[in-house]
Amino acid sequence: MDNFSEDIADNNNTLNCTIDHTIHQTLSPVIYVLVFVVGLPANCLSLYYAYLQVKVKNELGIYLCNLTIADLLYIFSLPFWLQYVLQHDNWTYDELLCKICGIVLYENIYISVAFLCCISIDRYLAVVHPFRCHQFRTVKAAVVVSIAIWTKEILTSCLLFTHGEVTKDSESHVVCFEHYPIKTWEHSINYYRFTAGFLFPFCLLIFSYYGILRVVRKSHGTQKKKKIQIIRLVSSTIIIFLVCFGPYHVLLLIRSIFENSCEFAASIFNLYHITLLLTTFNCVADPILYCFSSESTYQYFAKLGDTCLKCLRCIQTETKESYAMSTPETVKKIREQAELDPELLTKLHARKVEETSISTLPKEGVI
Repeated sequence: MDNFSEDIADNNNTLNCTIDHTIHQTLSPVIYVLVFVVGLPANCLSLYYAYLQVKVKNELGIYLCNLTIADLLYIFSLPFWLQYVLQHDNWTYDELLCKICGIVLYENIYISVAFLCCISIDRYLAVVHPFRCHQFRTVKAAVVVSIAIWTKEILTSCLLFTHGEVTKDSESHVVCFEHYPIKTWEHSINYYRFTAGFLFPFCLLIFSYYGILRVVRKSHGTQKKKKIQIIRLVSSTIIIFLVCFGPYHVLLLIRSIFENSCEFAASIFNLYHITLLLTTFNCVADPILYCFSSESTYQYFAKLGDTCLKCLRCIQTETKESYAMSTPETVKKIREQAELDPELLTKLHARKVEETSISTLPKEGVI
């Protein structure tokens, strides 16, 4: 009865709370469309490279593959959220679909966090304890860990989100997965999400990064290129973690501590949803990890970038050279100097012969 009374009181607070949802009709649709257009092909490509790593028995590919699957599930839910915000936060589907989309949203956050931790711990064991912990760095172990993460997060969602996730606001719009102010039962859940879903994984990431950085700097046997690759992988993991998930969880904690009125909820609404949109960029940022996960993948993207730069440089160089050599004043000046100084003519002729002989040599790598 107490829970039922609390739910009634919370619903009454939501009905009496008027909040400006303009940010949902302006910024949110742009971000959702951008993440969908960029994230879908990027994650499909990432899934392919993860599969290639799994094929060669690389346990890191298992974690990257699961990370991509979590991102793709959320990307497929974006059209529903896009329609929701464009209709002024009015959910037109049934409550079950609202609960599924909400769970996918939160699962993307915490499953991504879990697998980012797995990637960092895997690199820590590979660098700091390469022989002692070899049995934990196998494809079989990675599969077991992945199953455990998915099972834990799905069970947690089923236990935590047992309340009704569809309510009506003051404008009689059906609101999905949003309660303003926070409902009574949400406080304990948010504290759990902050500590177990953000703070503890963040400590693991810092511990892994510190251990890897210390060993890599002291190691003389590791190649410099390999050191840079390892540092890039772990650094990008921490940057993605902090930028995409840090601000959201800080605002989540602030709301859980101080939000007990509609006025406070309205004042923090825009800032909170900007941080929530940052978690969406995780779907675009995760494929960056694939650039640093293996030498071959990194070289592929590096060569692609070098090719584009070389093409631009060649175009600029050809334009400058053709303009300089085709100028009549330049040719006339060279001829005048050659007539005054016969040695200059001899040097120019020798240089031309040398350039011709070099251009006829085979290029590097061509047999």
